[in-house]
Amino acid sequence: MSRRSELDELLIRHGTRAAAGYFLGQRGRSLDEVTERHVALQKALAAVNAVLPGDWRRGNVDRDDLSRFLFAPEDIVITVGQDGLVANVAKYLDGQPVVGVNAEPNRNPGVLARFRKLPKGLLAKVAAGRASTESRTMVLATLDDGQQLTGLNEVYIGHSSHQSSRYLISVPQGGERHSSSGVVVGTGTGATGWCISIAGERGREEDLPAPEDPRLCWFVREAWPSPATGVTMTAGLLGAGEELALTCESERLVAFADGVESDHLVLSWGQRIRVSLARQHLNLVLEA
Repeated sequence: MSRRSELDELLIRHGTRAAAGYFLGQRGRSLDEVTERHVALQKALAAVNAVLPGDWRRGNVDRDDLSRFLFAPEDIVITVGQDGLVANVAKYLDGQPVVGVNAEPNRNPGVLARFRKLPKGLLAKVAAGRASTESRTMVLATLDDGQQLTGLNEVYIGHSSHQSSRYLISVPQGGERHSSSGVVVGTGTGATGWCISIAGERGREEDLPAPEDPRLCWFVREAWPSPATGVTMTAGLLGAGEELALTCESERLVAFADGVESDHLVLSWGQRIRVSLARQHLNLVLEA
């Protein structure tokens, strides 16, 4: 699995390399930069395909097609690119092992994409269940009509444009009406991304769970105090069996996971969404 490179996106938009180069040049950038990154991705994809056993069934999936792709229980998923690809694919899996290949280690930290290239014999060990793996906690959001979505990093609930959202929030400690920029409920994996940014601003980094912890952290963004809305319940932790519930009191709110806004749930007036630990986990391959 991979995503289109920046060069691919530019060619889709501008049609030719010359037009894309002119567009970048007007903004102080060079086509050489995006071409170099495109070549690095293509080399990484070719290297992965070269080590796949010849008798294995295989398929190439673009990130934009994930919601339409059916994964089989016996699949081994290989992501080629940045760490975020692992999070993008995790919500569509149920226990299949994921091998993250970092196509640009000089740009990407490799938190989830652990491999610069696939070690010899790694895939055989993964298929035999002998590779070292880490089971990472995921988050589940369930709408009152039964619709669900899962995330590896976090679930966001709020207005699609991140403007003011009005709702009633309920957690084990109580409830409160809010007018805010939305709510983020994250995992220990998400604690290295959006959640650590929020927690850092509030001096609450110590409250963040570790990747395998069966806990979630939650934050209300920019809660606004008024006669009808409060600001006392804006952060906390959820353990096993606990949930955060949110009742919509706005015209239209959305819920999406891991930054994939195109794959979302819609909440109308009075609808309720519950967020808790997911049943499934990400099965991340660490080493052979």
